[in-house]
Amino acid sequence: MLETSARLLRLLGLMQSHRDWAGAELAERLGVSARTVRRDIDKLRSLGYPIHAIGGVGGGYQLAAGKALPPLLLDDEEAVAVAVGLRTAAGGAVTGIAETSVRALAKLDQVLPSRLRHQVGSLSAALVTLPSPGPTVDPSILVTLATAVRDHTRLRFDYVSHEGSDSVRDVEPYRLLHAGRRWYLFGWDTDRADWRTFRTDRLTLRTPAGPRFTPRPLPAEDLSRYLALGITTQPHRYQAVLTMHGSAEAVADEVPPTLGVIEPVDAHTCVLRVGSDSLDQLAVWTAAFGFDFDIHEPPELITHIRALTERLGRAAWPDGPVSPAGSPRDPGRTTGGPAADARSRTRPGAAGS
Repeated sequence: MLETSARLLRLLGLMQSHRDWAGAELAERLGVSARTVRRDIDKLRSLGYPIHAIGGVGGGYQLAAGKALPPLLLDDEEAVAVAVGLRTAAGGAVTGIAETSVRALAKLDQVLPSRLRHQVGSLSAALVTLPSPGPTVDPSILVTLATAVRDHTRLRFDYVSHEGSDSVRDVEPYRLLHAGRRWYLFGWDTDRADWRTFRTDRLTLRTPAGPRFTPRPLPAEDLSRYLALGITTQPHRYQAVLTMHGSAEAVADEVPPTLGVIEPVDAHTCVLRVGSDSLDQLAVWTAAFGFDFDIHEPPELITHIRALTERLGRAAWPDGPVSPAGSPRDPGRTTGGPAADARSRTRPGAAGS
């Protein structure tokens, strides 16, 4: 009896992890015959789980959605992951998410075994989430956008740009992007005939929505990298490409993903792509990262850092620069900031250029 109950729980877990299963595949996963799988499916149905049979070659089963669906089956790691996600949602960028997460966490706590409840309670007691100021997006907006992505339905909305100008957009939605505290909608702008990324907190949906559309090929295989460049680098006037003399992991500790895109080169160097509308801002960022670096582009940044270095040098040493004994400078590398020798170089064909 114990073995049968354990198998039923495992079968239910498989059904919840993937809605459509071939009968033969379930039998293989469980190590039983197809006849045993059919009997176990019937037992789950008698417990209230809506499992439908799928016709066709080999047959199969589908766990249907419904209000009467009994509680989800979660293993230890899944239960802790859900609890941690709910607990850390308080600092999210969704309106009312903190209160909603607390209510959901309380419900989860009621159904957890005492062993798991103790683990989740320890995490909750030790964890402190710092809320971040800034605009939030209504959860109903995210649901509407996600539904349009799923159903391939065009959207019409009013949009306020970064500069504050208003426009009406007609967009084929393809993805929702979450980066830092911001939610973005990625889609095809039908009026501009181009791929665009929109801040969801700056759009106001119009009704009714547009017609359904036939999905077009995405602009890149690595969509995550494409979108990261789209929100950190490409929208800006200046797009810097730097070789950082540090591992990708070390540089990632200093450069948040909302600021730049890091591409590993080898164990000791990586390429950083970062954008800004201000050369002063780029100069300060690159100096503050704490790594030696080479500038590949833009050339304006090299000229700007040279001028900034001279200005800082005059402020620091009004009677002339003083070089510490025994510390020769590398004339081709920027070491830690504008106050150092900034005679960086651009090299055609260098990594990331």
